[in-house]
Formats: sequence, structure tokens, C-alpha cells
Amino acid sequence: MKRREFVSGLGLAAGLSACGSPDSTGQAGSERSQETFRWNMVTSWPPGLPGTGVGAQKVARRIEAASNGRLRIKVYAGGELVPALEVFDAVRSGTAQMGHDASYYHRGKVAAAQYFTCIPFGLNAQEMNAWMYWGGGLELWQELFAPFGIVPFPVGNTGVQMAGWFNKEIISVDDLAGLKIRMPGLGGEVMQRAGAVQVTVPGSEIFTSLQSGAIDAAEWIGPYNDVSLGLHKAAQYYYYPGWHEPGPVIECLVNKSAWESLPADLQQIVKLACQAGVVDMQAEYDWGNAQALKQLQDDPNVDIRPLPKDVLDTLRAFSREAVNEMSVNDEFAARLQASFDAFQELSSVNQSVGETAYINYRVGLCS
Repeated sequence: MKRREFVSGLGLAAGLSACGSPDSTGQAGSERSQETFRWNMVTSWPPGLPGTGVGAQKVARRIEAASNGRLRIKVYAGGELVPALEVFDAVRSGTAQMGHDASYYHRGKVAAAQYFTCIPFGLNAQEMNAWMYWGGGLELWQELFAPFGIVPFPVGNTGVQMAGWFNKEIISVDDLAGLKIRMPGLGGEVMQRAGAVQVTVPGSEIFTSLQSGAIDAAEWIGPYNDVSLGLHKAAQYYYYPGWHEPGPVIECLVNKSAWESLPADLQQIVKLACQAGVVDMQAEYDWGNAQALKQLQDDPNVDIRPLPKDVLDTLRAFSREAVNEMSVNDEFAARLQASFDAFQELSSVNQSVGETAYINYRVGLCS
């Protein structure tokens, strides 16, 4: 949905509720405006988790308020109705009408879905929004998920993440050998290529897994959420940057049959609530990460470090290798990579002479 559609949609949603024009089913709007709907939303997030978990609740409340109670959505945290990593299947089967998670959790079912969360060393949050809403990314995403009976929308972004919490120092690439790390998606595959052992556990289990030694390292999101899970009490070393998740999109999945059962004005309300969620969540993370990072910097038991350049260089090479292999074996992934890479090449120049140059000057890295 382009920006011009987002703006004009505000008037459209109100107009459709008030007038008697037919909707896609042929029923007059005045008749369908009396219908009410009760949906369930399943998520991958621990209960009350700032940002993602609270974001799901906010979207549900916005939809209910904007629809004047005609569409009410009950939100379930990860594991309350279905397991945290089974949101895709729950929405696909109709167990829930809506889901709130991240597309790279579905890589085992739809490899190309990873593009719609993030690609290692790929687009940041601003760039992902540009590609989604103006560069055709959202249309490609909806085309990819259509055979599964799912309609996806962006509903948030955490911004660039941290590389994660480690119980051992990373001095060189050799230190990655045998390292058991919780890192989902393509980033986890890249770590495996570099010699690590990729482990997938839901967010609610990261703390105990780190503390018990079941894993040696874990990435979750960033300071805001990591502090809320207490990860700084389970590991000493906190590495950056989040090369694996530079601008991860949070998704809203809607069961296609449930979507088509909605009148046009409620469909528009869902779209707009999701797009509002993108703005709200990204702002929350920019604010919350700044506060939490300061807390961690002041903690004598936390050692915040950049990953060594040779480690990042190695991971970048393996990332490109993994992405290229995926596109060779998946025709749709090849289409996505062409679209994604073309925009990233253009945007990198714009970012370097705009955002990056300005921030570097602001913090005194250049004069």
C-alpha cells in the first residue's frame, strides 16, 4: 500500500461505513455495516513483551476502536493458544484468523519468506519500508503467500538489532567454531557456515538456555527487549552490530477466507492499523533502545563490544553465498533478490551521503 493510498484510505474507510455502496460481495454497505466479527490473533511473543508483544495488542485495539467494535480481536501470546513458532500454520489452517510474528520463522516452509523479515547485511528499517510500500515488496510478499491462503502485511520494525549475548569472547573467526547460538533465519544459516551450531528456541526460553549452558550465545532483538528478558544477567559479552537483522519487519498474517469475509471498510481499517503499527513500533524501539543501552553501558557486569572486522567480513561473504544459493534453487527467491538488490544498490548511495554522513558528523567521527 503506497503512501498516497494510506492517506486517502482514511477518508475511504469512513466513507464506506457511511454510504450504501455495494462491497465486493454485492451487499449494500449499509447492510454489511451492521455485521460484527470476532477474531483470534496468535503471536510468537512472550506475554507483555515491550515492542512486539505490546504492538500486537495495540493493533487489535486500534482495529476495534476504528471499527466501532465491529471487528474485535483477542490476542494470545506465544504458547497460549498455539506454540510460539507455529503462527503460520495456525493462520493457514484457520485455527486463528490473524497472526503476529516474523516471516523468517517460516523458512522451512517458504524459503523466500526470509526476504520479508530481513536479509543479512541487507536493508535497514527505513529502506525496508521504502521497498515494501514503494518498491513492490508488499505485492511480491502477498503473491508469495497467496498459495497458502494467507494475506500478509508489515506491522512493525525493530530497527537494526544487536549481534547478541555471548558467554565467551569473540576475538577471531576461529572463536565461532562449535559455538551454540540461538539465531533464527538466514543469519543462523550463515553462522553455521562460519562454524557455529545454530539453535532455534522461542524468546521465552533464551534466558534459561543461556544460563544453563544449553547455548553459548543468543541474539534476541536489542537492548529494549533484551533487558526486559534479563539476558544481561545470563551472559557477559554484548556484541554489535546486528549484521543478521539490519531492519527486521514484524508481520501481520490474515487468513484469506477470514479476510474475504470482511466488508471493504473493515479491510481498509485492518490495512491502516497495520501501517500505523509500523510507525508506532519503530518509534518505540528507537526510544526504548536508547534508554536500555544507557542502562547496559552503566552496568559493570556487561561488556559491550563491536564484532571484529574479520568476523564481519567472513559473515558478509557467507551471507552473499547463502542468498545466491537460495535464489538459484528458488525461482521466486530469484525475483525477490533482483528487486531487493536493485533497490539496495540505489539506496546505499543515498544513505551514505544522507543518514550515515550526517550521523558520523554529529557524533564527531568526521569533520
